[in-house]
Parts: sequence; structure tokens; C-alpha cells
Amino acid sequence: MVDVGRKRPTARMARAVATVRLGSRIAAALKRTGALAKGNVIETARIAGILAAKRTAELIPLCHSIPLDFVDVQVAFGRTSLRIESLVRAHHVTGVEMEALTAAAVAALTIYDMCKAADKGIVIESVRLLEKTGGKSGAWQTKARASLAKAQSAQRKQR
Repeated sequence: MVDVGRKRPTARMARAVATVRLGSRIAAALKRTGALAKGNVIETARIAGILAAKRTAELIPLCHSIPLDFVDVQVAFGRTSLRIESLVRAHHVTGVEMEALTAAAVAALTIYDMCKAADKGIVIESVRLLEKTGGKSGAWQTKARASLAKAQSAQRKQR
């Protein structure tokens, strides 16, 4: 385990995403009601992701236990997919990237578990970090996210 005892606490934030590819029948059912035979898939996945973020240090060897200030998991519908985005914040000496990634991944696994009886062809893909702030390395974001932020900033300046 890395020694973080001499580091100064700073505000930390991380955002991660996972995509779950569903069949069109399951996607349509979830859009209509949010539920399948096992219950409310979307809300159960959100809660599972939040709980997983809080327990990341128990799941990932050598990961520091971090008191989290905030965890949110949101699910957005695509035509035949779900996009899960997690946001984690803390004021601590080490980052919260693993907590954000764990939240998104466990929410995706929960969706798979709750939908697998209806279709075994569900695919979890693209679990990745979108951005992080805080700490010695500062801010980082995916190139796509940085391009979007730059375009939005340019639009605001034109107004």
C-alpha cells in the first residue's frame, strides 16, 4: 500500500462511465416501467453503485479507505443501451477514481444481473474514467470531454 501519510488533503472529484448494451425488447421495457421481473432495475443499480463506491477499499486490494463526501450514480437511456455515470467527491489525501469506477461497474453488473433472465446477450462495455480533479497531478479529463468543454466555453464567449 502506498504511504499517503505526508500528503496534504485536497478536494477530490472523479467521474466515471459504463455502458450496458441491451436488446431492444429489454431496453423498451425499461424505458416504459424501469422494472423487470426482479424489480426496479434502474433504482436498484443506482443504489448498488453508491454502496459499492463506499466499499471500494474492501473490493480492490491495496486501495485506501476514503471517507466520501458525495456519491451519485445516474442512468441515461440510449436506443438499446444504458449509460451509467458516477460522480464521487471527497476531501482527502488520495484520489477517488477507483470509487467512481467501482460505482459505475457495480451499477452495470447489477443491471446485468437483474436483466439476464430476459436476455443472456447483454454486454457491459467501456468502463472508464471521464475526469478527475485534485491532488498533485491536478485535473484530467478524456480528450472527448476536454473538446466538449472547449466548445462550450467558446459558445459562452460568443453570447
